[in-house]
Amino acid sequence: MDYKSEFIAFMARAGALTFGDFVTKSGRNTPYFVNTGKYSQGEQIAQLGSFYAECIMDNVKIVPGEKIVLFGPAYKGITLAVATAIALAGRGINVSYSFNRKEVKDHGEGGSLVGHKLVKGDRVLIIEDVITAGTAVREVLPILRGAEVEIAGLVISVDRMERGTGTRTAIQEVWEEHKIPTFPIVTVRDILACLHNSPLDGKVLIDDEVAVRMKAYMSEYCV
Repeated sequence: MDYKSEFIAFMARAGALTFGDFVTKSGRNTPYFVNTGKYSQGEQIAQLGSFYAECIMDNVKIVPGEKIVLFGPAYKGITLAVATAIALAGRGINVSYSFNRKEVKDHGEGGSLVGHKLVKGDRVLIIEDVITAGTAVREVLPILRGAEVEIAGLVISVDRMERGTGTRTAIQEVWEEHKIPTFPIVTVRDILACLHNSPLDGKVLIDDEVAVRMKAYMSEYCV
C-alpha cells in the first residue's frame, strides 16, 4: 500500500475514522465521521507524524539547507507539528517547529510563541488536523504575517471537501482569501475509493449501501 492507503487503514484501526449515522457540528447527517481526538498512544502519534512527513515530502519542495518551520496552532496542532518534525528528522530533513499559546505569557521570556522564534524570511508550513471553518488558521495568521514569514502551505490529515454555509470549502476560502495552498494526506474521495468493498482486517467498512449514502452526501455537500 502507498502511504495514503496506509493512513486510511491507520485511521480506521485507531477509531478515528468511522461509518454509521452521525450529525456534524453544522447539523448535517453524515454517514462517515473523522475524530482525530481518538489518537491517544505514543505509537499512534509517531505513526501520525510519519504520515504528515510523507505528505510534506510528496507536495513541498525542500531545498537542502533551507530554513523550514512547522507551525502548530494551539492546541491540536502543537502535538502534530512536533511529531512531524521528529519524523522528518528521521528522514534526514531537519526542520524547526513553533507553536502559539492561547494566552500571552507575561513573565519569564514572555510572548505568545514557543519553540523557534519566527524571523523574516522563514518558510512556514502550518500543521493542522482537519479544518472545518478554518478558525484556528485564521487566528494564527496575524502572528505569521507580523513576523513577515513565507507561508508555504497548510498540511492537514483529511480534506472532507465540504462547503460551509456558502459555496466554497474552508480550504478554498483559505486559498482565495490568503493564497495559502492546502495539502491533505487524504481526501474523502480517497477514503471511498480505498475502502469500498475492500476488507480491512477481514471486515468491509464501506459496502455498497454505505458507498451509496456517502456518494449522496458528497453530492449534496461536497465540492
